[in-house]
Amino acid sequence: MPDFRCWMMDIHRLFVTAVIVLLQFNCGSVIAQAQQEHVHGMSHSVMPFDIAKTTHVYAMTETGGVQRVILKDRSYTDQVVLIQQHLREEARRFQHGDYSDPAKLHGAAMPGLNELQLAAQRVKVSYSDLPDGAEITFKTTNLHLLTAIHRWFGAQLSEHGADAKAE
Repeated sequence: MPDFRCWMMDIHRLFVTAVIVLLQFNCGSVIAQAQQEHVHGMSHSVMPFDIAKTTHVYAMTETGGVQRVILKDRSYTDQVVLIQQHLREEARRFQHGDYSDPAKLHGAAMPGLNELQLAAQRVKVSYSDLPDGAEITFKTTNLHLLTAIHRWFGAQLSEHGADAKAE
């Protein structure tokens, strides 16, 4: 009889563990989805263009990364000027360590954000027009800041959800 009790206790432990893992996974998914909905819903307070008509593209490079905002459909031509104006201004602000717009949208504790703000002079930020949007390029030779850029891009990819993709 003791073997049967031990076996039942083992099964019970496995069942409880499986339930806990499933709850953690589901709660994590719900939290991530809520954050994506928050970012999508609040985007109009930071970005003048319609986020639903655009895709944020994040490409991590060996020297930093490239962030693009492009149209999902080229017929939304009215959005191109808004994207370009916004990203041009953001690039100027980022060069001076002002990451207040991403902080408003994603929170001040966003991964990589503090490092980028504190060491802005060690990150070269440049802007370029694209036919269907615009891009900001981040370059650094500092490994710590390179990691900060990559962490920041990863957080944005996660929080923009369906409005973003990696390249």
